[in-house]
Amino acid sequence: MSISKKYLKSKPICKVTFRIPSNIGINHKKAVVLGSFNNWDQNSHRMKKLVKDGSFSIIVDMEVGNEYEFKYLVDDHIWLNDDNADKQVTTHYGDSANSVISV
Repeated sequence: MSISKKYLKSKPICKVTFRIPSNIGINHKKAVVLGSFNNWDQNSHRMKKLVKDGSFSIIVDMEVGNEYEFKYLVDDHIWLNDDNADKQVTTHYGDSANSVISV
């Protein structure tokens, strides 16, 4: 997975690009990124699949000065963390971890 951040000069917003690479995405039909920034809503941030290579991506506007927990949900049942996130934290259930992005 990969994450890139682009901070706007005109507003306290960071445009964050979330990407699932082709070696993972090629075998799946859909992916969403969900987390504390969208109340873990599975319908909120569906990622676009690039037909030519099978990767998924989405750009999300995030308010600067915050940390957000997130995960990828692939094909409605496979949860993935992002190794390139700023950190990982244990969930409040204590049985798994979420990725964290700081902007």
